[in-house]
Amino acid sequence: MNKTKSLLFTVLGTMITGMGVGLLLTPYKIVGGGATGLATILHHTFGFMPGVSFYVINIIFLLIGFKLLGKSFVLKTLFGTTVLSVFVELFSLIHIEIESLLLVTLYGGILYGVGIGLSFAAGASTGGTDIIGRIIQIKFPHIPIGKLLLFVDGLIILISLVLFKNIELVLYGVLALGISSYTIDLVISKLNVSRLAFVITDKGEEISEKLVSTSPRGVTLINVKGVYTKTDKKMLFCALKESEAEAFQKKILEIDETAFIVFSESQRIKGNGFYLYK
Repeated sequence: MNKTKSLLFTVLGTMITGMGVGLLLTPYKIVGGGATGLATILHHTFGFMPGVSFYVINIIFLLIGFKLLGKSFVLKTLFGTTVLSVFVELFSLIHIEIESLLLVTLYGGILYGVGIGLSFAAGASTGGTDIIGRIIQIKFPHIPIGKLLLFVDGLIILISLVLFKNIELVLYGVLALGISSYTIDLVISKLNVSRLAFVITDKGEEISEKLVSTSPRGVTLINVKGVYTKTDKKMLFCALKESEAEAFQKKILEIDETAFIVFSESQRIKGNGFYLYK
């Protein structure tokens, strides 16, 4: 992913996350863990501005882990945290009335998950408990980071129970955490989806030259034999982006109308020309 696209993904992702937090979750005291959850607790307990609280919390986390996490991670996190803090504060200034806490939790969790997923896809970090999880994992590498984050988020939700004294809000917080976690995984998995193309043709060399000269994708040419026809043919194998499949097919059929083309979905491709979102 080039720098411009990465920057756009980061800004878009943090804006969507800020909308979910500042517009929905924080005003209705829904604590789903993370630094945003801590900011929500501070906002309703002491009246601190949520965006400012979120930023200060992350700065403290970064100062604690500066030497352990490395300059590159700290700088990326600082940028993501700054932009997200601004959006959280801006959206918190907008007041909307929603009677159903279930709707608040559902859409707040979805927006949060979509935004964080896009930010992760851009290689950005929005900080939060992810920083603490990474610090702990450096000290205790045998513990999976997923379990560490789950423990920290659970602790923050428990703190909200002690301070808000409302078990219903805690249950909604757990639901928001589950929805956002699922949405993050879904967004990242969808961004990783690509196509594998298998083409059986009599004009393998000609088609290969056409594809290589008119697209950024490479082609693997394999000698094959049709069992039914007993004839020698060529099979082309190519990995494509989802958006490139239609143009790929059109180029092949222009040369060989009888070509047999199979597209298969791939959840993960790592290599030249493909970026693996994590």
